[in-house]
Amino acid sequence: QVQLVESGGGLVQAGASLRLSCAASGRTFSSDCMAWFRQAPGKEREFVSAINWSGSSTYYVDAVKGRFTISRDNAKNTAYLQMDSLKPEDTAVYYCAASIRRECGLGYGFPWNYWGQGTQVTVSS
Repeated sequence: QVQLVESGGGLVQAGASLRLSCAASGRTFSSDCMAWFRQAPGKEREFVSAINWSGSSTYYVDAVKGRFTISRDNAKNTAYLQMDSLKPEDTAVYYCAASIRRECGLGYGFPWNYWGQGTQVTVSS
């Protein structure tokens, strides 16, 4: 069974840091584009960051540029999202996603084949 399992969420104060992990199992994800999305209460799910299969290309939504860093360890079949200088507006459920495509595409219709169950991140002011 193919699974993506997120961990590392929690309740922190503004300005703090968290590191999310996305552990993949059931198949090798070393050739996949991996990404993080988030969904705040009452809002649609939005793209946060993505990393191509080799880690040579990364992408971020403007709201997190300079504060979040995506990375991956293909030997561990795991992707990470380091979140620094957290703000209350970062509060959301964070989801890991994977595409069987090596290079990431951020446009509408890009296929995200696998999703995790999400991990809650709450940032208090």
